[in-house]
Amino acid sequence: MVFTNLTLPATMRALLLTGLYNVTVQDVAVPQLVSPTDAIVKLTTAGICGSDLYAYRGFASDQDPYVLGHEGIGYVVQTGSGVSSVSVGDYVVIPDNFHHGQLEMQPTFPISYGGGVQSPGVLGLQAEYAIVKAADANLFRLPIHRNETNETLEQSYLMTGDIFSTGWTAITWSGFEPGDSVAVFGAGPVGLMATYSALLRGASRVYTVDHVRERLDVAESIGAIPINFAESDPVTQIQKLEPAGVKRAVDCVGLEALNSTLAFEPSIIVRQMVNVTGFEGGLGQVGVHAYTPGTQAALDHPQLSADITFPATSFWTKSLRLQAGIVQPYRIAPQLINLISSGVANTSFITTAVINIEDAPEYYERFNRTEEVKVLISFSR
Repeated sequence: MVFTNLTLPATMRALLLTGLYNVTVQDVAVPQLVSPTDAIVKLTTAGICGSDLYAYRGFASDQDPYVLGHEGIGYVVQTGSGVSSVSVGDYVVIPDNFHHGQLEMQPTFPISYGGGVQSPGVLGLQAEYAIVKAADANLFRLPIHRNETNETLEQSYLMTGDIFSTGWTAITWSGFEPGDSVAVFGAGPVGLMATYSALLRGASRVYTVDHVRERLDVAESIGAIPINFAESDPVTQIQKLEPAGVKRAVDCVGLEALNSTLAFEPSIIVRQMVNVTGFEGGLGQVGVHAYTPGTQAALDHPQLSADITFPATSFWTKSLRLQAGIVQPYRIAPQLINLISSGVANTSFITTAVINIEDAPEYYERFNRTEEVKVLISFSR
């Protein structure tokens, strides 16, 4: 059955970054098809991500207000004439960064939604509608109709577009094999997804390191061993239980790493990962390490830098391996969608608030204060 494009309203509600620690809900124009390969998606749920806070806290360059967000799920309402893999009505996940849809002769830097001038041609996903460029390459069609979903499934599917894929890939990049012990640094949404991924894939033990008690409680509830770095050195705590060190360690924090006094110390996690990992182990690094000189955060925190101190001697002596970078969900999300559809995976346990978009400014503040683990915006509320 062929469905025709739906007629859309002229404006929509969207969440814009309007300044340092300042987001506002505004009416903006609904995006329109530009290219034959474009699609328009009506969002049903969007996520607020830790990397949205990166811009909120002033780590991104100053620019005009723009729509935030790069986590979204919904259904297709319009397609260009060149789109063949999805149709109007299909229930889809939008990955956080997108492929240009053409043959790659060499790898290119991924472009994410919700980056303002760094996301040319697209708006962020914390809005009622989104344009998806090269839709055949950048939409994950889900195996059920949107009328067959429920809140748990919707939340789990949503997370394949970013944090579940990112956490899973962090574990993969560490060289993980079933039976390995793992240290996960960070118990935010990505860290909890890395913890969950390691356990789901057969880790013998997973140690999750953070200082926020509520987040450590979530990690413990799914089977991890919580390690509070504000109480004592996390390496020492883990080595009491793993005298030879863990086999794998992953960084799900990045540039905003904190020391035991809760002050910024960007090099601390890579040092702790090297120190806690045993001989011929592996490290994965997915925490954001993007540093932009001259931003408000850079001016306020001069200890931050594009460079970190790396313990090269210990790394070399232990014969360790490291892989780091930006995760591209289109490479792994289809497999994770299958795990969810088959009932093997359910990532909704990290959701602590489902809100109306009008309440988003308040919940950005709460998320920034670590009073929430994962906040989702429902467009049916």
